[in-house]
Amino acid sequence: MRIVSLAGGLCLALCGLYYAQQELNNESIEKMAKSGLGDDVIVSMIQSQPGKYNLTPDAMISLKADGVSNTVLAAMAAKGGSATAQSAAPANAPSFDDFDLGVYTMVKSEWIIVPSEQVNWKTGGVLKTIATDGIVKGDVNGHIKGAQSQTRVNSPLKFLVKTQDGQEATDFQLVRLHQKSNAREFRTMTGGVFHSSGGATRDAVNFEQKRIAKHTYEITLPVTLPPGEYAFLAPGRTQSSTSGATGKAYTFHFTE
Repeated sequence: MRIVSLAGGLCLALCGLYYAQQELNNESIEKMAKSGLGDDVIVSMIQSQPGKYNLTPDAMISLKADGVSNTVLAAMAAKGGSATAQSAAPANAPSFDDFDLGVYTMVKSEWIIVPSEQVNWKTGGVLKTIATDGIVKGDVNGHIKGAQSQTRVNSPLKFLVKTQDGQEATDFQLVRLHQKSNAREFRTMTGGVFHSSGGATRDAVNFEQKRIAKHTYEITLPVTLPPGEYAFLAPGRTQSSTSGATGKAYTFHFTE
């Protein structure tokens, strides 16, 4: 028993010397766990050494998958909640839990919601009601009043989508808008807008999503995106006997 105790003390001392010149982080914790160090040694390091840890759900899940124990994760969380760790965090770090549903763009290092506009759906050139979750044969056109969006953005493009339960950012669709007199329009093939899992759109723009918090996704757009009018189409729509089907679009004008 004394031999084991001495070995553990020696290991702790050596680890302390090795990491004395650097702050601990997720990578160093993962490295120590993979090297076979015991939880007591790693926890002692966390408690005695300065550290900056990424404590987001995705980061903690990744560490767990790489073999870091719950005991060590709890020690990181406790250290991350200390005054030292809080002072290291940006003062204006956003709390995405307080964000309303919708699309946001980055303006001067702050997420600003993109105002939404109403989309009117028409098929065959004539506005008409679309049956509940039905498939309308042929092309379906979207119509948004006004020649331009009031939201102006330029490079680098940064967007964020806050969704409701059961949705991801890819349930939204990004489309290029064509200016027609005092309006903007786009065309989609059957199923494209109404069923995000199928169909293809003539004016659709592919994008990548990255989950950064619960119901919150960061959007990466193509670097070759040309200037013009665009809209993120929200899933879902409202039917009206007088104006056909309507939906919500978060529009923006990309300058360059």
